[in-house]
Amino acid sequence: MRKNWLSHLPLDSCYGEISTPVGQLILFISEQGLHRILWQNEQEAEESQLARKQFKKNEQHPLFLKTASALQDYFLGKRRTFDLPLVLHGTAFQLDAWEVLRNIPYGQTLSYAQQAEEVGHRNKARAVGMANHYNPIPIIIPCHRVIGANGKLTGFAGGMQLKQALLDLEKKFSAVSVAA
Repeated sequence: MRKNWLSHLPLDSCYGEISTPVGQLILFISEQGLHRILWQNEQEAEESQLARKQFKKNEQHPLFLKTASALQDYFLGKRRTFDLPLVLHGTAFQLDAWEVLRNIPYGQTLSYAQQAEEVGHRNKARAVGMANHYNPIPIIIPCHRVIGANGKLTGFAGGMQLKQALLDLEKKFSAVSVAA
């Protein structure tokens, strides 16, 4: 869950920052894998500041370099999927919801109701929305691909403008043939 994510970071964790077309992102990694991506609007939160004080900045860590490169390729339209080691902490329901997110194809969307049905809880669209809100690894676990049943954008931890920008980016590159 988002509110206690700092407690899940192992002692060997470190972080790095990357600039992207949607703003500065902070990546928290360890030898186990990628733990969290923070949007720019989350970086001033108390827990985010504590994490940056507690852990060293290491932008030469091999996993940081691999993740940063993969994200840059995504923003250039050269990458549609990610094969990074992820470390997820959440409830069983959240983990199921995030797994459905990982299976939404690049450039496509799903409604919260459809996601709830795929999770196996047809009437829990709001609960799915809340699970998506707590998604610790946005973009790589593409919660931006979930929209309202009416086709409109709803809720997004990074902000609605950012959600639209990610969907527009994928729409722009979805007709282009690229390697995963």
